[in-house]
Amino acid sequence: MPLGIVGAIEVEASPWFDDNQWVLDIAAKDNIVVGTIGDLEPDKPEFRQQLDKLHKNPLFRGIRYGNLWGRDFTAAVAKPEFIAGLKAMADAGLVMDTANPDPRLIADLVRLTDKAPSLRIVIDHLPRLVKPSDAAARKTYEGNLRELGKRKQVYVKVSGVVEKVNGKVPEDPAYYKPKIDELWDVFGEDRLIYGSDWPNSDTWAEYPVELKVVRAYFTAKGQAAAEKYFWRNSLACYKWIRRDNSQPKL
Repeated sequence: MPLGIVGAIEVEASPWFDDNQWVLDIAAKDNIVVGTIGDLEPDKPEFRQQLDKLHKNPLFRGIRYGNLWGRDFTAAVAKPEFIAGLKAMADAGLVMDTANPDPRLIADLVRLTDKAPSLRIVIDHLPRLVKPSDAAARKTYEGNLRELGKRKQVYVKVSGVVEKVNGKVPEDPAYYKPKIDELWDVFGEDRLIYGSDWPNSDTWAEYPVELKVVRAYFTAKGQAAAEKYFWRNSLACYKWIRRDNSQPKL
């Protein structure tokens, strides 16, 4: 709160189904939580029943799926039952967050959005993605990213920004400007979302350092752009629930 944070969306950190409810029970007691992203597997027979149960709680805003928990995202996108599950989520107004992007996942998202065009998708930690060193592979990756930039239902979390250089974290926001500029140029001011990646972000730098970097960048873009980044775009994407008077509203 001293940093001006008045609301947060919790993103899954467990593959156990029961932990979805555990998080919702915790969130019920703390109004700073305006939504949660859970963990379900859309290609499983029990998915629809699980989704219906969790979606009864308005704080449940979707699931996370990607390079996590040993799952094969490429194989999943090829399964009709996986796509059907995600279409059911889209029909319910829910979101899919990705996990730990790499060039293959970006290519998979192009295929996924071809098959489920109404599903809102959030790409997490894109600044941390390691681009291919091979020129042809890099060109393919950049082409796929630009294609996703044309798809208005795809959002990007500007999270995982800071990095270590020779064992130290540069704290000057100017160091990170080119990296964020790339995302701004592809996705624009209406589809970039603030993400802290806390507490995992502590691996690189303490929370105030991470926040300072992105706050400096987006504040420099003007108040309207900063508001979109810090809350308006997330509301458009996640449809989160305002639970406290301190939280902004349209």
